[in-house]
Amino acid sequence: MANSNYTADDIHVLQGLEGVRKRPAMYIGSTNATGLHHLVWEVVDNAVDEALSGYGNVITVTIHKDGSVSVLDEGRGIPVGINKETGKSAVDLVFSELHAGGKFNSAVYKSAAGLHGVGASVTNALSEYCDVTVFRDGNINHIRYENGGHLVTPLEVTGQTRKHGTLVRFKPDATIFTTVEFKADIISSHLQESAFLMKGVHFVLIDERVNTRDEFYYQNGLVEYINNINMNKNHLTPVMSFSDVDSETNIDVEIAMQFCNEDYNETTYSYVNNVRTRDGGTHETGFRAGLTKAVNDFGEQQNILKGKKLEGNDIREGLTTIIALKIPEAYLEFEGQTKGKLGTPQAVTVVSNIIYNKFSYYLLENKELAMRIIKKCLDSQAARIAARKAKEEVRSSKKVKQEVILSDKLTPAQSKDYKKNELFIVEGDSAGGSAKKGRDRLHQAILPLRGKPLNTDSISMDRLLHNEEFATVINTIGAGFGQSFDIEDIHYGKIIIMTDADTDGAHIQTLLLTFFYHYMRELITSGHVYIAVPPLYRVYKEDKSHKVIQRYAWSDAELDEAKKYVGAGYKINRYKGLGEMDAVQLKETTMDPKSRLLIQVDIEDPFLVERRVNVLMGKDTSLRKKWVEDNVDFNEVDTFIKEVK
Repeated sequence: MANSNYTADDIHVLQGLEGVRKRPAMYIGSTNATGLHHLVWEVVDNAVDEALSGYGNVITVTIHKDGSVSVLDEGRGIPVGINKETGKSAVDLVFSELHAGGKFNSAVYKSAAGLHGVGASVTNALSEYCDVTVFRDGNINHIRYENGGHLVTPLEVTGQTRKHGTLVRFKPDATIFTTVEFKADIISSHLQESAFLMKGVHFVLIDERVNTRDEFYYQNGLVEYINNINMNKNHLTPVMSFSDVDSETNIDVEIAMQFCNEDYNETTYSYVNNVRTRDGGTHETGFRAGLTKAVNDFGEQQNILKGKKLEGNDIREGLTTIIALKIPEAYLEFEGQTKGKLGTPQAVTVVSNIIYNKFSYYLLENKELAMRIIKKCLDSQAARIAARKAKEEVRSSKKVKQEVILSDKLTPAQSKDYKKNELFIVEGDSAGGSAKKGRDRLHQAILPLRGKPLNTDSISMDRLLHNEEFATVINTIGAGFGQSFDIEDIHYGKIIIMTDADTDGAHIQTLLLTFFYHYMRELITSGHVYIAVPPLYRVYKEDKSHKVIQRYAWSDAELDEAKKYVGAGYKINRYKGLGEMDAVQLKETTMDPKSRLLIQVDIEDPFLVERRVNVLMGKDTSLRKKWVEDNVDFNEVDTFIKEVK
């Protein structure tokens, strides 16, 4: 019970950047790998803002051997003069005070990614050290912070130079984050995105840990972005690009889009001032409204629709779209510091009008192509209506002929409370047998897999539907698939992939996730897909009364703790597969909601996911070979094999 003696002395004021260290997730979203990399984005955003304003066309990010990261730009350099209001140097304010910066002054930045002005200071607050060098007005200026933003080297001039720009180097605080290891592919993906969005700007990534250098530079921006995403797809149209600036708000809109055949998903990446708005917002709403109106109006004018009305989902099936806005600070509204969703109300009308006018004109000027687009939309509509009709017939009929072959190994859940139900897709009959015995019969269903699933990135729809495992998964989840998938109809709140903790298990996970990604993507984006994490070890012994003392371990570090807990005379089970656990062990470690460990699958970086699926799961083996050669250190593999032997 809380202390009832609540007085004024119980009110604590966190000074400077203490609040950031106390509640880091409020500023960077989390303290896991996602939050860790957010520190980089905040500093890169500042460099991008300079480039957006026309200052500097090279931004270099370096991952250093000591685990630190530096960002160098060729902008104007952060001002180093004394701020009259505070008596502090401007650069010190930027790195030590929340909501301090030039982003609030439209005379300094017409449009900027760093809306809230807390980025650099938050990165400083959550770092072991933050070292800043400013090249400005012929001088090299240096300032340094340590231990969460404490000033240790006041601003000083250390030399002269002809360069201009800012160099920021920081090392994340290991006491704050669950991991402090930066991933080159995550940073690479982010920089490549920025290069697509900023034509003519060079983005360089240097990884000193493995001595690599990558550079991203694109002259055709969003068109090349779409080409990169859809490189292995069957294109219905070329990449179409449209741009304009709204005269009243000065909002700059650029849109690139392409229709693809044999793709049931709508893929939309939206950005504001070079920052991805992964949760969408008013600009996406405006795009959908304008696109739907343009297609329907054209169809009616050409007497193609014959009184029919196309829904937005019919039009956007198989459509890949990039929406990039530059919004002046006066109109810029985001939801939260991480800028995940645009809230600017004017963006609805601005984007809707621009895409309607531009795309309507495009359709009129390219009538043959327009007819192909309309036909695809009508086919999508027909498939949607047919799927809905079939679903209604299934619901109203007690006896329905099942044309697909279903597995007889599915053990269903008994409850009709679908939100509480869980479907375990299990590797192998042995583990499936243990899972059936250890399950909660009311809410947990078990589907053992027979061998590895098919790679759905490279098979036909007909072959997919005649595959017993996938047909059973589709039927069991109960929400259709592809264009007919409806998240409201799912029979399980959680779809849990449960495989062995080895390379075969990882491969099965990848094949299943590829299937969900292509045919039930909303299942992932809505947070319904999980990976079960079985333990690697069981440490146990019997005491004098024959009572078993045991503890499970999911890592080598936990194994050491488990040994200490069990004490002298312990024995160890090393689980090489799920089948080595009996029903009780599998239940209490991997299936029981009270004690299990699950990983929720999400699409944090959609561009990176799309690239990985295309390269690693696609038909082009040369791309896959190149990726392996570029990313796998075979010397490390050889060393690992020797250690295992």
